[in-house]
Amino acid sequence: MLKEFKEFIMTGNVIDLAVAVILAGAIGLVINGFVGDIMMPIVGHFAGGVDFADLKVVLDEAVVAADGTVTTAENAIMYGKWINAIINLIIVGFVLFMIVKAYNKTKKPVVEEAPADPGPSEIDLLKEIRDALKK
Repeated sequence: MLKEFKEFIMTGNVIDLAVAVILAGAIGLVINGFVGDIMMPIVGHFAGGVDFADLKVVLDEAVVAADGTVTTAENAIMYGKWINAIINLIIVGFVLFMIVKAYNKTKKPVVEEAPADPGPSEIDLLKEIRDALKK
């Protein structure tokens, strides 16, 4: 019986984990869409119309053949994508903070009950018996 109970509990935990992973993926898509499609254009607008993803330092220019094909690709440090990732991290962190904060407000506070009076201890009972025997 204990084995079946453990299997039941493990199955429940696996299902909970699967649901959490699926929801995390869905929330990740929503947040990435919010950041990429809503927030980054706003940030780019206030930064003078700059698309951070295009910012780079070219180390080696691309070599183009006479027919227009690229023979050697450009070698560049794409620091703009890194800036995008940092802004994305800040916005995602803020959104998750707000979600957790709202979730914590919905939880009822745990009311601790006053501990029950434990009654007299064994030593008190023994003292009462001793006093009663002395009489």
